[in-house]
Amino acid sequence: MDQRLPWPEYFMRIAYLVSERCTCLRRKVGAIAVKEKRILATGYNGAPAGTAHCLDIGCLRDQLGIPSGQRHELCRGLHAEQNVIIQAAVHGVSISGADIYCTTQPCIICTKMLINCGIKTIFYSQGYPDDLSRDMLEEAGVRFVTLPVPTAC
Repeated sequence: MDQRLPWPEYFMRIAYLVSERCTCLRRKVGAIAVKEKRILATGYNGAPAGTAHCLDIGCLRDQLGIPSGQRHELCRGLHAEQNVIIQAAVHGVSISGADIYCTTQPCIICTKMLINCGIKTIFYSQGYPDDLSRDMLEEAGVRFVTLPVPTAC
């Protein structure tokens, strides 16, 4: 008999599927908020609703020569974690006490937002060049767990 997919891998696979909606030219990131084995909200990185996508007009960060992990404010897009928070808020869903499954380690801006949302654990697969993010998660007592990139479905 086949083994059932473990919950962490199941949710991480879904985060990777969500990332396929991304409109960023540099990195596809997907994130989901989960509480009591239920998905509360999803998000991927891309430009705000009603604005041009980087896929269509090019990457501002590439045009300006900005390295990954720096000057987050110089970007047309929202991060996947920010979109999870926004979608939950728009639909009146509390994510306090939830876990986040994210394809990439959150940056410092998203980390601060997730800490203040009351996220318990952040699961991620790919690293990100932001040591301050990890330091703040430790200081705030938010667990962060690296999961392997899931195998193909």
